[in-house]
Amino acid sequence: MKVVIAPDTFKECLPAAEVAAAMAVGVRAACPDAEIDLCPMADGGGGTVAAMVAAAGGEVRRARVHGPLGETVRARFGLLGAPGPPTGLPPGAVGGVAVIEMAAASGLHLVPPGRRNPLLTTTYGTGQLIAAALDAGAGEIILGIGGSATVDGGCGAAQALGVRFLDAAGEPCVCGLAGGGLMSVADIDASRRDGRLAADRIRVACDVTNPLTGPNGAAAVYGPQKGATPEMIRQLDAGLAHLADVIRRRLGVDVEHLAGAGAAGGLGAGLVAFCGATLDRGVEIVADAVGLRRRLAGAALVLTGEGSLDAQSLSGKTAVGVARIAAEVGVPVVCIPGQAEAGLDCGGLFAAIRPLVAGGVTVEQALRQAPELLAELAERAARELAAL
Repeated sequence: MKVVIAPDTFKECLPAAEVAAAMAVGVRAACPDAEIDLCPMADGGGGTVAAMVAAAGGEVRRARVHGPLGETVRARFGLLGAPGPPTGLPPGAVGGVAVIEMAAASGLHLVPPGRRNPLLTTTYGTGQLIAAALDAGAGEIILGIGGSATVDGGCGAAQALGVRFLDAAGEPCVCGLAGGGLMSVADIDASRRDGRLAADRIRVACDVTNPLTGPNGAAAVYGPQKGATPEMIRQLDAGLAHLADVIRRRLGVDVEHLAGAGAAGGLGAGLVAFCGATLDRGVEIVADAVGLRRRLAGAALVLTGEGSLDAQSLSGKTAVGVARIAAEVGVPVVCIPGQAEAGLDCGGLFAAIRPLVAGGVTVEQALRQAPELLAELAERAARELAAL
């Protein structure tokens, strides 16, 4: 019997690789001869680099880059190795797949609460991480853009990759352009952009649909959590609208109302406009890169899970994404989440949902005893399958 184990990280509890390993203990207890394929998953958020390196092989690299406020930080990215059929590399790509979490360079956690101000923060370090991945020979870059401290429309990242922003006098805008400087952009010169980007594919793991501007845009929706006051939000939104207009006039690309353009303070828009990136569902990107569909061949059962299975999960989080892919080939899926929303209708995607927090188990107990509980529930799922 073949079992594929493909869970996400249980936030503030266990990384995806450890969740998968705990589930495997239970499967082996039930079926010692089972063929177990550990395939830790992610959806582009925190833990994506670790999960993908564990699932697909490869290594973690580190680079010194600029943090959100210009300080030096040591950020990591994953390099998954030589290309092959499971990675989905485009024809002509010469390197492996690099996996980057923008939060490693430009994340909110890198800015102390008292200094959070998206008028001052930049994605310049994220651009440096992209450049480091290119230097490492990446032929495809997967970029998770959750947890940002920035609302700079991706201009900082673009500068690190050679794009020049000019003011009304034709002079270069300040290096490390931040949200507060967007109104100064009068022209865009992409002639010096890193030439390697033309041959590479950047896939952005983006699970939000917010446009760049307006009441549902980057500044209005995500600005407050990054330290923006109401006045800052108005200034940032105006700056993003101005930037979108310059992009439209100078580059011929309309990103203002593109679904997902507002992700990570407009980094989604910037990567599309300045780097030719595509915005895709994170779990689909990860599934392609780790070859999940190929690994499901011949499987009798899939085990997945995430910290909380709730209404947000239905928009494309890991557990639901894995179940939808497994449904394509008719493999049953059992979901073992930390918690599950009562009465949640998953449309029959799961053969069973077995949360850790159930039957008298409290949240505190689940956090403390997660490996044991995961093993117990995985063992039950495997025994039930074997008895059929």
